[in-house]
Amino acid sequence: MLSFVTSASADISNGTVKIGVLTDMSGPYADNVGAGSVLAAKMAVEDFGGKVAGMPVEVISADHQNKADIGLALARKWYDTEGVDTITEVVSSGVALAVQQLSREKDKVLLATGPGTPELTGKSCSPNGVHWAYDNYALANVATAPLVQKGLKNWYFLTADYSFGLALESEASKVVLANGGKVLGSSKHPLNSSDFSSFLLQAQASKAQVVGLANAGSDMMTALKQANEFGLTSGGQSMAALLVNLPDIHALGLASAKDLIFADSFYWDANDKTRAWSKRFMERFNGKAPGSLQVAVYGAVTHYLKAIEANKTASGAAIVQQMKKMPINDFYTTNASIREDGRVIRDMYLLQVKEPKDSKYPWDYYKILDTIPGDKAFRPLKDGNCPLVSAAK
Repeated sequence: MLSFVTSASADISNGTVKIGVLTDMSGPYADNVGAGSVLAAKMAVEDFGGKVAGMPVEVISADHQNKADIGLALARKWYDTEGVDTITEVVSSGVALAVQQLSREKDKVLLATGPGTPELTGKSCSPNGVHWAYDNYALANVATAPLVQKGLKNWYFLTADYSFGLALESEASKVVLANGGKVLGSSKHPLNSSDFSSFLLQAQASKAQVVGLANAGSDMMTALKQANEFGLTSGGQSMAALLVNLPDIHALGLASAKDLIFADSFYWDANDKTRAWSKRFMERFNGKAPGSLQVAVYGAVTHYLKAIEANKTASGAAIVQQMKKMPINDFYTTNASIREDGRVIRDMYLLQVKEPKDSKYPWDYYKILDTIPGDKAFRPLKDGNCPLVSAAK
């Protein structure tokens, strides 16, 4: 056994397990991932003891600027010259799809915790990739259906014009139609927009009951603020933010965000275990509570290290296969598993933002309306068209 570990150690980053957090450090998603995701990865390594299979573990990070070419170049450099074994976070769907393909070519591992595109476990699935926190299918499935079923049947979408936003609109539209609703149209906006006036005027003119925001981060917050300024909500239209993170609500304030209903995979104040870990995070992150995408990095890195400990191999595909064999249990994810296509099947939550009068202490922002089991929240395996599944059959 000792000689086998030594052999694996020689192949894994020359005896060091190296984890790269490739993320948005300065753009529209920085508050939701960024430095908080780097801290979460470091906390996972520290809690694991700083070593795995006798090897030290190192965390590095870089800013991909939400550009696929930059992200791919950084990933290639990490794999080819800096000895990185796995890349995590990524957030941008376009970057994630490119890095997942590269990770397969290099037999490394992608732990995708931030991106939303379901294609990571669909047509572009990989034996070297795992999709951790959520995806656009689950967000739309968990949050959109209850609104349509309440009678809010006519929708108009304001959509980020790249793979994440387009996929989110597509999945939400399917849910709207499946529940007897109608999609009256959509407007596409560039990433990191500052002026949504023309798009909001089109949404207003549609007279849709619901304007669905198929965007995230600063784009979602800016659109929501400007929608209030343009009088969409006072005029009777409802706003549905399809991807919401805790830092977004903090930045918006409860007065602006109150009553929003949405889906997410984690809330820091859900129970004693989530509070205990979150308070440790907050002590090291200027008092800021963690969002789901940051916590997902902790969970993914921890499970990855457990797989190395169990498998003791340098092969990325073999490590992912080991991850699929092991149940996932931590404060963030309970009794979950990684499906054949790389999708983590875990509970999702239907959440609502509290009114200011109901918030009793800092970061006390959400009510948990419902818990949706993973097998009900995520896309059925048969519907993803993952080649790994077809090959297995």
